[in-house]
Amino acid sequence: MFLDFTKLPARDVYAWMAATIYPRPIAWVSTISADGKANLAPFSFFQGITSNPPTLLFVPVNNRTGEKKDTVKNIEQVPEFVVNVVPYALAEQMNATAALLPYGESEFEKFGIEAAPSQKIRPPRVAASPVAFECTLRSIVPVGEGPLAANVVFGNIQCVHVSDAVLGSDGKADPAKLDLIGRMGGELYARTTERFIIKRPDR
Repeated sequence: MFLDFTKLPARDVYAWMAATIYPRPIAWVSTISADGKANLAPFSFFQGITSNPPTLLFVPVNNRTGEKKDTVKNIEQVPEFVVNVVPYALAEQMNATAALLPYGESEFEKFGIEAAPSQKIRPPRVAASPVAFECTLRSIVPVGEGPLAANVVFGNIQCVHVSDAVLGSDGKADPAKLDLIGRMGGELYARTTERFIIKRPDR
């Protein structure tokens, strides 16, 4: 099969990308508006970039009418956000926050998700998330225009909260205890319950 993305509708291209680029880690992003209303939404185009300076990115895709997601609107008002990771135990709550709510209505309140205060920034974090990265905005890079175009949000990581419950005997995060999930195509998710080791070549 050969697919010419330059000749396919954006919706079809998105479906093929989402069904073949995986598993994708999930950034469960909490933000706050200028008038203090918290928002919480999941994004599966997410990655760490560098540790010097500590930086990550996530990519909110525009909605079907071509408008920016509430997350982007909030970050433009208050340039701070928290990236909360998603373990299997929080999968259902994370999925609920993908619902379209009126701007200003809090997913924390709507779906009964406990919030915890951040240390260095204004948006709250998800209390039950085992790892939460507090970030300040580095830049927003628009890519394309209209429906399914996107805004790449780069964040400088200021600090991270790591639950003691997911630490191993070496004091580092234990993948088995984290039990994170990843997004695949459609309604399919992956779970990090199977792992294997391959030694890196000398370099």
